[in-house]
Amino acid sequence: MDKLKSESSKLLCGSSSKVETTTPITFVLLLSTFAAACGSIAYGFAVGYSSPAEAGIMDDLGLSLANYSAFSSILTLGGAIGALISGRVAESVGRRVTMWLLELCFIIGWLSIIFAKNIWWLNAGRLLMGIGAGLHCYVAPIYVAEITPKNIRGGSTAAVTFTVSCAFSVMFFAGNFFTWRKLAVIGSIPCFIHVVCIFFIPESPRWLAKVGKGKEVEASLLCLRGDNYDVSQEADEIKDYTETSQKLTEFRFLDLFNLKYAHSLIVGVGLMLLVQFAGTDGISSFAGSIFKAAGCSTGFASTMMAMIQLPFAASSVLLMDKTGRRPLLMVTATGACLGSILVGLGFLFQDYQQSKELTATLVFTGILVYSACFSAGMGGTPWVIMSEIFPINIKGQGGTLVTLANWFSSWIVTYSFNFIFQWSSAGVFIVFAIFCASIVFFVAKLVPETKGRTLEEIQASMTLLQ
Repeated sequence: MDKLKSESSKLLCGSSSKVETTTPITFVLLLSTFAAACGSIAYGFAVGYSSPAEAGIMDDLGLSLANYSAFSSILTLGGAIGALISGRVAESVGRRVTMWLLELCFIIGWLSIIFAKNIWWLNAGRLLMGIGAGLHCYVAPIYVAEITPKNIRGGSTAAVTFTVSCAFSVMFFAGNFFTWRKLAVIGSIPCFIHVVCIFFIPESPRWLAKVGKGKEVEASLLCLRGDNYDVSQEADEIKDYTETSQKLTEFRFLDLFNLKYAHSLIVGVGLMLLVQFAGTDGISSFAGSIFKAAGCSTGFASTMMAMIQLPFAASSVLLMDKTGRRPLLMVTATGACLGSILVGLGFLFQDYQQSKELTATLVFTGILVYSACFSAGMGGTPWVIMSEIFPINIKGQGGTLVTLANWFSSWIVTYSFNFIFQWSSAGVFIVFAIFCASIVFFVAKLVPETKGRTLEEIQASMTLLQ
């Protein structure tokens, strides 16, 4: 019993019993992280494309609002499909091949949109891009977490999510100067860069250990850490932990719901559901409609929303390994809760026919506060935690379930937002505020601190807690 309490205490505070050593940051490690970030840029371009392209596509192809709404939201359907197969694909063929496959989906999807003649071409392209996005959301944070040393793992994984915000903002800005077909061409550029980069990066040493390629584990680590760095201890830890995990049982999907994995599963799935139901995809997908309903200048407000995300997303890269995952997530969720309340109050005043300027100011300020907090930690931290908490023998199935939960809840929010917003513009943001507040309590009670610990220490501790 005392041992379990000790493990629990160490896990929550993020302490490690091992002596700290400095691991070199090599060019190959940076290139590997950059390669994963290129996938995030492709994903961010896909998410940010629908809003600036809306008017041009509807005019050129004669689409109705219903048709365009279907085109915009079908990305989440593709994401759910990609999420369903992401773990199986990444565990079967490896992280590098999975990244090639997801970029193939993106490239074909963008080409379908570039040469689209009707809604079917658009939807097919958007669906393929969604599948690529679903694969990316699993494999990118997993790959980065598996190749980076523990002292920079959080920041490196956060950097991958930071580039999503960058790409989203770039697509918003570019929409002011380019037609929708040229925007699609711009969207395809990082896909080709990613494909080229993958030729020059190593496979994940932890995946190599899982599939029994023991000799290649050290080769991969030498490539990542440098030829002059002694990787023997790290390689032995990875191989020993992987062998122990695989000897426990022949794993089946239903075994994921075994009591000993309950903590990891509740944390991973719970965080994704709460963050999505806190409204992020509804706000980002329909920001223009929200600002218009509040009486704001849609163009100016949308541009400011895109701009404010960049510095705050950049701060998450620095703060992830400085403050830890738990404090960052709780503080940013609190800020997002405040932002949602401000927006809700703004629309509440509008319902009671109060000052239009007051409504516009509160809604504009609230959306900016929400966007800043989401970019600073609430959006990226769950993905960092997801990449760290699942043992190697259930990582594929566990990651698949978490990613699927993210995309399915995203679809629910995106599809239902307009209906709920028309019913009660104030009420929908009060609901979002409640979910933001729930994140704070959920993190305080259940989410472990993973800063400064190896993946093997985190996963072993969470299992011991059972």
